[in-house]
Amino acid sequence: MRLIHARAALQVQPHFTISNHPLVDLVLIPGGVHSAELERPNIIDWIARSSARAELTASVCTGAFLLAKAGLLSGKAVTTHWEDIADFRAMFPAITVRENLRWVDEGNIVTAAGISAGLDMSLHLVARLVGEDLAVRTARQMDYRWLSNPG
Repeated sequence: MRLIHARAALQVQPHFTISNHPLVDLVLIPGGVHSAELERPNIIDWIARSSARAELTASVCTGAFLLAKAGLLSGKAVTTHWEDIADFRAMFPAITVRENLRWVDEGNIVTAAGISAGLDMSLHLVARLVGEDLAVRTARQMDYRWLSNPG
């Protein structure tokens, strides 16, 4: 048996920018190396403005740093990747960081600890927005063992 590998170029062709997009219901801020974005006022302002009009704002991993910089986490408990908790506390000492949780749901703000915790949080959001049945079916379709409890 001979396997043939085809290479197809994946193209992302957006129809909107952060300057002209329609209103969104959910703002999702991914994690990763965030240092440059923390210093980009247009990004921080966009997060703040979009969150103010969205039903929910969520972050995965170090995306919580951007939410904090945008002023969205005051009075809320959050989580982020375990490796970044000390840095988060140093940068944002007034914000309560919860450790050893996969996600923290504070109503209109939901934060996840890391990549796989972000998957669990995403399914939590599906359950919250549409219903637990759809979240369970989605996890099953993904062949994913959903940890539906944040702890």
